[in-house]
Amino acid sequence: MPDPSGSDVLQSLWLAVVIIGIPLALVGAWWLQRKRTERLTAWATATGWRFEGSDPSLTQRWTGQPFGQGDSRRATEVLRGHFQGMPATSFTYRWTTGSGKNRTTFVRHVVALDLPAYLPTVELTPDGLGAKLAKVIGGQDIQFESDDFNRAWRVESRDLAVAHAIVNPQLMERLLRSDATGECLRIEGTSIVSWAPGATDTDTLARRLGVLVAVAHAIPRHVWMDHGYDPMTDQTTRGNL
Repeated sequence: MPDPSGSDVLQSLWLAVVIIGIPLALVGAWWLQRKRTERLTAWATATGWRFEGSDPSLTQRWTGQPFGQGDSRRATEVLRGHFQGMPATSFTYRWTTGSGKNRTTFVRHVVALDLPAYLPTVELTPDGLGAKLAKVIGGQDIQFESDDFNRAWRVESRDLAVAHAIVNPQLMERLLRSDATGECLRIEGTSIVSWAPGATDTDTLARRLGVLVAVAHAIPRHVWMDHGYDPMTDQTTRGNL
């Protein structure tokens, strides 16, 4: 039986280019995406995750950045599994802005962990030039007792008490380690979500999920209980949170 990924497929592609007149660039893009899908599927199989292709619901699940802007929003290359006992999702998120010659497509690799209860939004982003400009025009930046942390991270939340409870000294120390440098992350609803420029990169997935797990572990029991959940009575999460 001919190998569908081998010479027969290549011959069919060339026939499509020569006879049907499909542009070579489109054929090449299709071929590259096909091979990428094969690699992601193989990675999922090897790690016990699932490759699910696309999921339009993910484009509407969160409201904070990078979501809720532009149009033609797509969530593709969706991978689902568990990381250190917590349900996890990874996907490539695309959206566009502008029109005509000014139309621009943006791509982010989004990773998320499911939380067992709804929590107030707390966002942590690098305190770079963009953050400094935002603060000049009145953007929020909650201050903590660590000057090193304040210089490295910008923290925003409408619930200051929850933000201070979660961003405790242990979490601040953890987020100053090199593997957390440059991460953008947010607790929103029943998720902790992180986003980074570019498409899905499985080589960075464990590192980034490790940072999200550290944030989940930093959430004190009293914060969970204030929002209707007690991790000490839930055997499915006890020891994880």
